Parts: sequence; structure tokens; C-alpha cells
Amino acid sequence: MSKIAVYTGSFDPITLGHLNVIDRSRQMFDTLVVGIGVNVDKKSLFTPEERKDLVRRVTSQWENVVVETFDGLAVDFVSEQESRIMVRGVRPLTDIAGEFTMMMANRQLAPAIETVFLMADEEFAHVSSSLIKQIAQFSDDDMLARFVPQAIIPDLRARMST
Repeated sequence: MSKIAVYTGSFDPITLGHLNVIDRSRQMFDTLVVGIGVNVDKKSLFTPEERKDLVRRVTSQWENVVVETFDGLAVDFVSEQESRIMVRGVRPLTDIAGEFTMMMANRQLAPAIETVFLMADEEFAHVSSSLIKQIAQFSDDDMLARFVPQAIIPDLRARMST
């Protein structure tokens, strides 16, 4: 039986921390679906389709990674992908309480779906999309490449200048 896992998030923009979790997850499962959702609490830098393109671009070397967008509940998207495994990336302390609350709600909504938490490697544990948006305007490309994949820096620069 094929094991499909789904890693959901806004990926606005994708960071090296996200990429680290994707790389490690895709090695644990036959297929990893990266589900790009809409977070109504955040003002998006990129549209869902633009984020899908950026994530596809930096994961194209991995044949078992599929990138899709979705609206609605993450657990519904996981079910639509014929999966019972939701991967969540966490950073030390900052994400744990919120992710635990979300996991408990998801268990009520879809008891058959299990949540697997992966912490990004230590060098990426502090990186967030919000941080990228704050520092991008003040850093050069070499500095920015410590936080995001090199391939998306031109897109990020272009968006930040508008």
C-alpha cells in the first residue's frame, strides 16, 4: 500500500525551513503532497498559484513531491489526497502551542488523520515567512539566500519592489 503524506501551509514564500521539512518528509513517504492553503489571518505576498509555481520550482528534482493548492480545511484536503497523514513543520516553542491546538481540533474533525510533527533542522528553526518579509527589503541576495531558496530570490525581490 502506498503511503501518501500531505504537508500543508501557506508557503508565502517558501523558506529553507519549509524545504528542509519537505526533503525529509519525502524520504519517509512514497508520495508527499505539498498543500498550499490560504491563511485568512495573513496578508499574502504571493497568490496561491504563484506560491504553487515557486514551490514546484524548488522541489522539481524530487519525483515523489506533488504541489497543489486548496481552499478550506486542511483535513479535508488531506482526505481528498487519499491520505491519513498530515505533516506539520514546527519551530521550537514558537509553534508548539498553536500546532497542538490545531492538531486537537483536527482530531475532532477527522479522527482518522494523524499529524506528524517535524522540526526543521537547527539552522532553519528560526526562519519564518514573516521574518523573510521583514528582512528581504534590507538584505542583499547573499544574506537572503541563508533563508530562502536561491531560485526564488528574483521573484521575492520583484514582489517586494511593487
